[in-house]
Amino acid sequence: KSLPEESHLANNDNVEMAASLDKGNDAMTVVLQEPFRRGQNLNNSMQSIGKDGFSVNQREIEAHQVNLQHLCRICGGSLKNDLYKRSHPVHGPVDDEMQALLRKKERKATSWPDLLNKVFKVDVRGDMDTIHPTNFCHNCWSVVQRKFSSVPCEVYFPRKGTMEWHPHSTCCDVCGTSSHGIKRKKQDPSLQGGKKARIIAERARRIMYARSQKQVNSKNIMKKITNCKKIHLSTKLLTVDYPADFVKSISCQICEHILADPVETTCKHLFCRLCILKCLKVIGSYCPSCRYPCFPTDLVDPVKSFLNILNALAVRCPVKNCHEEITLGKYSRHLSSHKEKKEKE
Repeated sequence: KSLPEESHLANNDNVEMAASLDKGNDAMTVVLQEPFRRGQNLNNSMQSIGKDGFSVNQREIEAHQVNLQHLCRICGGSLKNDLYKRSHPVHGPVDDEMQALLRKKERKATSWPDLLNKVFKVDVRGDMDTIHPTNFCHNCWSVVQRKFSSVPCEVYFPRKGTMEWHPHSTCCDVCGTSSHGIKRKKQDPSLQGGKKARIIAERARRIMYARSQKQVNSKNIMKKITNCKKIHLSTKLLTVDYPADFVKSISCQICEHILADPVETTCKHLFCRLCILKCLKVIGSYCPSCRYPCFPTDLVDPVKSFLNILNALAVRCPVKNCHEEITLGKYSRHLSSHKEKKEKE
């Protein structure tokens, strides 16, 4: 072969080798890029799953928070069970009715956290909206009222203790129970006594009832004898809600009003002078409280320290459109001023 033909064949071989090398490089790049693409796709799928999981978790937390708004912070009961839909904010100001009751007890509280801590021993200052409800039910409000009121009230706390709240989890007690309230554990039924014990208790109840009825009847008779409603002041006019025993000690044993011109018997019982004198004339010479012999000449004035305490008590004026509070010692003077005004008119 001539030289030009050999050079031409050599060039063709070089071109074929270069093309084959290019194909090999392309195949290598494809092979190398394939794992990278797979990893990128896997990463994208993981990110999408993570976003879906985050959105689901966020939805559950939001639903949990909505359910908390229908539950009581103290007892865990449902606020929907109240017919009048009454609820009270845990961190809100104390309402006017409770403020008036606290004033009678000579106590001060401006916000609910202080009262809830005193009554239920629950500190709500560090509460979180995602864990704790923000309201409490009217039944718990009534329990607080009963704590500071001397009026008998059949309102009881529905649990042995207050609710303990936890963050949302897979086994959450809050979710799914907001409409009915969180269920309490069943208590073992109390063991019933025998037949003999029930008979004895029923007999004792009947005897006590008969005695109380006799006492009530005798008191009603004595009140009719004295008939001093228009003269003497009721214990309800006291501006401060004193303990029941103290109120009993400053009230007449016959009319149950605040003592007016008090006298003491030899058996140490206190009465209004007018009431005891009327009763001694009608029922005989004995003490209406304990049936101890008592005569009008035996009546004496109580000690001065007791009279000072009695005269220092603050009462509301019973006259209409007069909301003034005066001490019992100055009441007669205040009443005479009303009479003078009427005479001038």
